[in-house]
Amino acid sequence: MRRLEIVHRTRYDYAEPVRLGDYRLMFRPRDSHDLRLLHTGLAIEPAATVRWIHDPFGNSIAIASFADSPVQALEFVSTIHLEHFAMPPDQPAIEEYARTLPFSYLAEEAPDLARYVERHYPDPNAMVSNWAKQFLEGEGGSDTFGTLVRMCKGIQENLTYAMRFEIGTQPPATTLETGGGTCRDYALLMMEGARSLSLAARFITGYLYDPALDKDEAENRPNSAFPHAWMEVYLPGAGWVEFDPTNGIVGSERLIRVAVGRDPEQAMPIKGTFTGAAGVGIETLVDVKVRTLPPSSPSSCESKDDATAIATTTPAA
Repeated sequence: MRRLEIVHRTRYDYAEPVRLGDYRLMFRPRDSHDLRLLHTGLAIEPAATVRWIHDPFGNSIAIASFADSPVQALEFVSTIHLEHFAMPPDQPAIEEYARTLPFSYLAEEAPDLARYVERHYPDPNAMVSNWAKQFLEGEGGSDTFGTLVRMCKGIQENLTYAMRFEIGTQPPATTLETGGGTCRDYALLMMEGARSLSLAARFITGYLYDPALDKDEAENRPNSAFPHAWMEVYLPGAGWVEFDPTNGIVGSERLIRVAVGRDPEQAMPIKGTFTGAAGVGIETLVDVKVRTLPPSSPSSCESKDDATAIATTTPAA
């Protein structure tokens, strides 16, 4: 278990004054058996009114509303303290009937998983389906977990990662045609590949953090982390199992989950609108820092919320 502080700063500078619409922010993780949230803080400039909701997936959403005054900059700073219980990349305890593909989900789970199994994107000439079949082991059935591990690592090894700053996620067929994409493109490709094998899959956003790369831990200085996207597959007996095809990672050892969705659009960390001159220039800065916190004493491990917006706010409950 590690106790971490994550400070995520996003700033937009506009070439001309703009008016801000509402922004939906997904910075706050959900408490779980593998992640315990100890503290949250949210600072927004210019001043905003913040209200909190849960979306259909149970994600915690902050909705920031701004005054109708022109601004030339917008900044969000999220600070969270958490305990992260990493799940190792071991063979999960999958139910016997689901250890080999193909299999069917049980009747009590199938209705709730149906939309996660359903294909969401066009697949011209069955390009994605045929691509996914290469990771199967043979006609007599293929090891379920092994197939997913091969798919995860196959994306990492055979496609070329490329930064892309355009909004949105490209269709999986486009990722295969171009031979590369971003982390969100890779996650969506593996989701649709798993769905083509009748497996339930969903999208995750959060942070990628490798403690092995820490250089300043002895001085307790913050180290860089990265906003990241990956996916998970529902395996009976094991539940939702995480796969990061960008880095070939299985399990959550280096992954800090914040939000989940059936589609990438449903788990965007920041989503909002502004009104201004056509084609107004925008400079964007994203900076994420992580530092290891000292172990807590039994009397100091209570959770604390400090969700503020430098103005009228509603605390997270």
